[in-house]
Amino acid sequence: MSTSAATTVDASAPIGAASSPAATPQKAKPAFGILGALSTSHMVNDMMQSLILAMYPILKGEFSLSFTQIGLITLTYQITASLLQPLVGLFTDRRPQPYSLPLGMFSTLIGLMLLAIAPSFGILLLAAAFIGIGSSIFHPESSRIARLASGGQHGFAQSVFQVGGNLGTAIGPLLAAAVIVPFGQRSVAWFGLATLLGIGLLLQVSRWYATHHVAPGGSRKVAAVSPYPRKVVIGAIVVLLVLIFSKYFYVAGLSSFYTFYVMERFGLSVQSAQLHLFFFLFASAVGTVLGGPIGDRMGRKPVIWVSILGVAPFALLLPHANLFWTTTLTVVIGLVLSSAFSAILVYAQELMPGKVGMVSGLFFGFAFGMGGLGAAVLGILADRTSIAFVYEAIAYLPLLGVVAAFLPKTARRT
Repeated sequence: MSTSAATTVDASAPIGAASSPAATPQKAKPAFGILGALSTSHMVNDMMQSLILAMYPILKGEFSLSFTQIGLITLTYQITASLLQPLVGLFTDRRPQPYSLPLGMFSTLIGLMLLAIAPSFGILLLAAAFIGIGSSIFHPESSRIARLASGGQHGFAQSVFQVGGNLGTAIGPLLAAAVIVPFGQRSVAWFGLATLLGIGLLLQVSRWYATHHVAPGGSRKVAAVSPYPRKVVIGAIVVLLVLIFSKYFYVAGLSSFYTFYVMERFGLSVQSAQLHLFFFLFASAVGTVLGGPIGDRMGRKPVIWVSILGVAPFALLLPHANLFWTTTLTVVIGLVLSSAFSAILVYAQELMPGKVGMVSGLFFGFAFGMGGLGAAVLGILADRTSIAFVYEAIAYLPLLGVVAAFLPKTARRT
């Protein structure tokens, strides 16, 4: 594609940093075909995760699972992904592996097939682990390729990439309601066709990456330094991780137990509860689209600040709302809160240029880990108290968004 950069170009130079004429010979355009393939593949990858979440009411009845066991399924998926992602990112920073992406999707396919035939709780955990391994391979390298294909519009590219994942997460409950609820656990196997589509798309992406961005000998030249002192970088990364904890611990409680919450409190059916979950997840997808481009224009820090702390009033109201306002508030929460991750990820990449894979793996992995830990901890809390109490407890987490005040400013994109 004509949008590819030469192998000597620093693909991870921070927005607003001074660039040499050799590094930016002209204003490049995003490689929309590559971004579209990555976004679609991300949709497939994350749709498999959301199918697990949407199947919880079915699995709970079929295997007589407790809320603690449901939390452990999420924990297995998230921890498998979170522990491996930084390692995958660090390794591929040094030795790019273009064809690792379709292999990661193949691991997801194995997990999906195991989920369809699982006869016991142990096999459910194994299926979740395979899907987690697939995600751990997929996210760091695809995030790097999205940056390479951005044409300098890093926030926009990350939003396009992220929205595919959010759409996949949103579609999962609808597909579960339409296919899995009426036809049972084994019908999950039909979704293997989607993973085959993902494998095909990722093979094309891998060829583009290998042709345009991997130097002979399997390494890529990187000549970039952080625009900030090491102490400032470390402090900013810690602040960003606190924000990720706040966001994903809260989202774990909201998404993992939302269907149970509206069924228990408002007497909804499984299909109706999954439709309400879709509203929240779809709003999250829309918010993801907005977060990156706004960050490109206005700066990452304002987006991060508003998207985390700005959710707090709505989160505090949610446990006391009726059904209409519960749906309305969760849509607002999904819309605002989801705009954070693209801005956080690009901000972190700008802090540590030349380490895009490692940074992406660290933040995706930490996000998954906090989501999994949150699901497990909150599952135990729900068993010992109630789902309603869990929603009251997590409502205070977005208040941690106040720590965004400690982030250093980054230059606006011009």
